[in-house]
Amino acid sequence: MFLIQQIALAARNLLRQRRRTALGLGIVTGGVVALLLAGGFINWIFQDLRESTIHSQLGHVQITRPGYLSQGLGDPYSYLLPAIGDAHVQGIEGLTVLTPRLAFSGLISRGDETISFIGEGIDPAKEAPIARAITIVSGHDLSGEAAPEVLLGEGLAANLGAQAGDLVVLLVTTAEGGINAVELSVAGTFATITKAYDDSVLRAPISVVRDLMRVEGATTWVALLDDTAATDRAVEAFRTRLATDAFEVVPWHRLADFYNKTVDLFSRQVGVVRLLIALIVVLSISNTLSMSVIERTSEIGTMMALGVRRRAVLQLFVTEGAMLGLAGGLVGIVLGWLLATLISAIGIPMPPPPGMARGYVGAIALTPALVGDGMLLAFGTTLLASIAPAWKASRMNIVDALRQSR
Repeated sequence: MFLIQQIALAARNLLRQRRRTALGLGIVTGGVVALLLAGGFINWIFQDLRESTIHSQLGHVQITRPGYLSQGLGDPYSYLLPAIGDAHVQGIEGLTVLTPRLAFSGLISRGDETISFIGEGIDPAKEAPIARAITIVSGHDLSGEAAPEVLLGEGLAANLGAQAGDLVVLLVTTAEGGINAVELSVAGTFATITKAYDDSVLRAPISVVRDLMRVEGATTWVALLDDTAATDRAVEAFRTRLATDAFEVVPWHRLADFYNKTVDLFSRQVGVVRLLIALIVVLSISNTLSMSVIERTSEIGTMMALGVRRRAVLQLFVTEGAMLGLAGGLVGIVLGWLLATLISAIGIPMPPPPGMARGYVGAIALTPALVGDGMLLAFGTTLLASIAPAWKASRMNIVDALRQSR
């Protein structure tokens, strides 16, 4: 009953000073909306960058020989993998595709132009679901596993002056140390989210690459899942099925250096935004409640003269601050959700960020964690801001407070 009375009395006090209450409510609401929109945009960037990285380069899980990622780039054919059959992967939850890749490098020539490249031999049919974030800029994708074609990164094609339909020559050093070459037709050019990748990479059918390098097997097997959240479970499942001395199972996030650095940078920026909003709310609400204490000095003195304990006065003002925070948080969440939906429907045109060749249209992605964070920010900051004014009100001298009414 006492709690209900406190809440009812706090609500009446807030409604009695409507202008000041509206100002405080607006500040809290604005802070929550700002946090939701800023955090939602960053969340969308994280989601889009994560899925684009997975579906253009890495897949969800990569399987290699132990030591390949740290030592095998200079001599990849010392780390060749055998075929991984259905018996090795049967029963892995969420697995949709498992496909081999064969890494190679060398020189690519067209006419008088010759530049170095980094290549991937792939199975075009199996690779299609993994590569759905790759944009075919011109021409078409690889036609088949044995087609005498090559798909060039957009930057690599521009540096070489090659277009779809041109003939190019790949010159490589084979696994045995000999020289081999093959003439291929340019099927098309592609682009990913990473400009540096597009400037140096080409893709060719894996059977063509095996004949060119005179090897069998693959340097990497790439797995695609139906849900990114299942990555860690799939990694553990692969590790229980594959011998640890012969296979190394690596989740995508261990390989996504650009993604990890972007998440770290933007997370710090959101933290700074959250801190600034909290400071603004604390100072504004503290000032609002302090003015309320000054205006209600005689009222506070009368309450204490009638026997109301100092603790009850403290609780009353803290309750007022908490109710202001709860109301501002709820209104801010509703308004933030409406604005996020509207902005996402319109889209946010963004210029190309560093390391990317193209701009993009952004959106706002609200998550339960972000909404909860906004509510916690509103409630926590107003509660914190109300403590000092409430303490001041509860410590008043009764005689001095009553004298204010004269």
